[in-house]
Amino acid sequence: MKRGKPPFIRLKKDIKKLLEQGVLEGVFPSAAAGIVSGLGKEKKMAIVHHGNASLYPEIRKLHKNNFFDLASLTKPLATSLAILCLIEDKKIDIDETLSSLLEKKIMGEKSNITIRHLLSHCSGFPAHREYFHILQEIKENKKMELVEKLILQEPLENTPGTTSIYSDLGFILLGRIIEKKARCTLAHYVEEKVLKPFHLEKKIFYNSIGKRKKSRPIKDFVATENCPWRKKIMCGEVHDDNCFALGGVAGHCGLFGNIEGVTTYAGFILDLWKGTAEHPNIKKGNLVSFLTRQRKIPGSSWALGFDTPAAEESSSGSRLSSISVGHLGFTGTSFWIDPEKEVVIVLLSNRVHPSRDNIKIKKFRPYFHDRVMEKLFPADK
Repeated sequence: MKRGKPPFIRLKKDIKKLLEQGVLEGVFPSAAAGIVSGLGKEKKMAIVHHGNASLYPEIRKLHKNNFFDLASLTKPLATSLAILCLIEDKKIDIDETLSSLLEKKIMGEKSNITIRHLLSHCSGFPAHREYFHILQEIKENKKMELVEKLILQEPLENTPGTTSIYSDLGFILLGRIIEKKARCTLAHYVEEKVLKPFHLEKKIFYNSIGKRKKSRPIKDFVATENCPWRKKIMCGEVHDDNCFALGGVAGHCGLFGNIEGVTTYAGFILDLWKGTAEHPNIKKGNLVSFLTRQRKIPGSSWALGFDTPAAEESSSGSRLSSISVGHLGFTGTSFWIDPEKEVVIVLLSNRVHPSRDNIKIKKFRPYFHDRVMEKLFPADK
């Protein structure tokens, strides 16, 4: 055991108190936390949960195996790793342009946008557009074709490769590219190529609208927002409006997962990073390049599909190493992986239940991460 690490029984009690504090202070109705310390067969894992999976239309306690809407954790955990698989299969290149990737003529600066630009949020595309209003009226098999057209028609806000703007549109386009190059649905490709080698396909998945009736019962999911246009509390149905309009599967959102699945997954990524595990479809060298901050964009904290700690007021807190990687999800989810201290911290919550107006998690996240790292490394100052 490394210097300063307490027994995991005590750690679980400490984390439980933090989650209880979060519920008591109204940060979220429920949350689950997962901690990994160490690598390979020597790693230790702690899983803790607390609160109510649903407050409306009925109170329902959170269970350990309940599935959370992972929101934008889809970007690194599904889309980015699927891109790595396509690179390994030599079906795409990281610096291949949109014209080549989408097999069509694209005019102007957009023709110079690459996979690297999209993954590191410097493509110049806007952050967000409410396409769901239009997509509701379109036949299912025409939706992705239309959304591709709409994104390519958007005026760029910056020259590609010059400025970082966190963009859902870029990742929707990446999902489209994956489907074109893999010649199958994004959900199928992620399941087969990314998740199955980890044996995680039953713990992390796209809960697409077409398959939802055959999926797990509603009680297995954590409730999210009371949606004003769907006119119901969402539960087992993706929170993001554009993703919902696309059938529940997209490059920017759509994954669901339970705390054990996401924590195990993040632990596997750490093992691959450190060379203590292998994945048949992802090379360590390519993965490491995705987990490295892109230095060419002034002020950007982005790696490729993954974020790194901001210099000030990072959601990761102040105690993770500067080369850590992670991501946040709008519904109240996050993960951070620290390769120096060999630690993973996952926090899943439904802070948007029943309303997205609750933003207390912004202060809670760094506080939570700092307290966990203090427990793991009490000798550090």
